[in-house]
Amino acid sequence: MDDLLKHLVERALSLGAEYADARFQDVNQTLITAENGSLRSYESDRSYGVGIRVLLDGAWGIASSTVLDKAGLRRKVSEAVRMAKAARKLSTSISLAKVKPLEATFKLSIKTDPDDVAPDVKVKLLLEANKSAITGSEIKNSYSRLGFLHDMRIFVSSEGARIRTDITTSGFGQMSVASANGSMERVPEQRSQCAGYEFIENANWNNFAVEVSQLASRVVAAPLPPPGTYAAILDSELVGIFLHEALGHASEGDLVANRESVLEGRMGDMIANEVVTVYDDGNVAGGYVVPFDDEGLAKTTTTIVENGRLRGLLVSRDTASQLGLEPTGNARAQSFEHKPIVRMTNVYMQPGAFTFDELVEEIDYGFYVRGKGSLGGQVDVGGGTFTFRAGPSYLIEKGELKHMVRAVSLAGGVLETLRTIEARGKDFMVTTSVFGGCGKDGQMVKVGDGGPHVRLRKLTIGGRAS
Repeated sequence: MDDLLKHLVERALSLGAEYADARFQDVNQTLITAENGSLRSYESDRSYGVGIRVLLDGAWGIASSTVLDKAGLRRKVSEAVRMAKAARKLSTSISLAKVKPLEATFKLSIKTDPDDVAPDVKVKLLLEANKSAITGSEIKNSYSRLGFLHDMRIFVSSEGARIRTDITTSGFGQMSVASANGSMERVPEQRSQCAGYEFIENANWNNFAVEVSQLASRVVAAPLPPPGTYAAILDSELVGIFLHEALGHASEGDLVANRESVLEGRMGDMIANEVVTVYDDGNVAGGYVVPFDDEGLAKTTTTIVENGRLRGLLVSRDTASQLGLEPTGNARAQSFEHKPIVRMTNVYMQPGAFTFDELVEEIDYGFYVRGKGSLGGQVDVGGGTFTFRAGPSYLIEKGELKHMVRAVSLAGGVLETLRTIEARGKDFMVTTSVFGGCGKDGQMVKVGDGGPHVRLRKLTIGGRAS
């Protein structure tokens, strides 16, 4: 396959392209679901193909094919060249930041390939966990998932780059719905890891599912907190969600270049409290493994915020050239059919020196806001505002954790909230998900996020999440 891809980029050069790359991808996904003690679905899908990208007179031309016939792919190269010639009259001229071409191979080490495990073994494990989650009459629905993803990619460029990556991801998800006294609450939770089936074998998913149901049963009977602005502690999961949505997207260089980000023109400014340092890293433990991006660059550890100051942006080669920055290895594509665009990998905050108890004891009245059971959030990147749906949380009173409260909505300004972070815990966790990902411009890619527990001086909490 490497030689075929090399032939295609050479063909593009012969047709007048100043640069070309070709990407092959072979991806296999399996999703098994169970609901209320019965198997709901067992779906497995494999897709593969080649994507070709050419740069000619400052314009991109892109074509792809699922048919790996040499003659047919040569025609796709010609099609991409024609597209670039047409686009050069309509688009702003594109230039690429110079990089050193790499030749490298990365294959994630796994013990057991999920495809080598018999379907009935997977189904049995899933059904047992799903049934375990029906812990009482208040549990109205138990929905469980097993997911597996195998993603192999090859990248070849006209500059001499040759990259091959092979990543396997496995995960389990549980959602339990509880009803009591006319109220209903759903609690979703999942755990995934870039690993083989051993990740599933080495955990007790029955207990995991039971814990999710027990949480749903407890929270459905919990009170709502009064809406207002309070001191708060965010756990690692919610810190990750906040950083991803509120800061990660705002730091994507294409949005900054297009003046669509609240961070436009802010490089070097204090945008957060001095205790805040945030990175984007493709190789952090617990996250989704991204050793190289889809332009053949090694994914470096990018410092976005250092001691409160905006120090870096996430860029592709063309946005790096546009902004006068060094490429960071953040050009990612959902598949061979999609063009690489600026995307995050794993965004996280650096841990600090405080224990959880020390964080709590400084709060006279506030809330411990958790990500477990969260349904995510959204952000207005240009306006710099966010809203999130947190999971079941806890009241803090006179430095002690008190009773549980229902899941609530959080809202605020991105920069204002970053400035009110005053202390970081010494704990640290980054997570990813085999079931979902990050969406942008019609593409979905796997990401991770996290950090330590953090304490905020003030956070606006709504009385009820939507």
